[in-house]
Amino acid sequence: MLEVFPETNRASVENVNIVSKHTRPNAQNTQGGIVKKEAPVNVSNLMLIDPKSGKPTRVGRKTEEGKLVRYAKKSGEVIK
Repeated sequence: MLEVFPETNRASVENVNIVSKHTRPNAQNTQGGIVKKEAPVNVSNLMLIDPKSGKPTRVGRKTEEGKLVRYAKKSGEVIK
């Protein structure tokens, strides 16, 4: 994850949603041309990483000891 924008519910993720931006020659980029850049995606399209396997997983909610906790659907482990 590169950056999170909570006010717009978006996040920039490495190598996801790559867009081509056309730039004119300027002082920083004397050549100009097409630059590949990550664009933000909505946070609803992101998944949490399973603490046990390290792979993406969906999240469920259940009550444990009177408290509502989140857990990974793949392994069943509680997410803190």
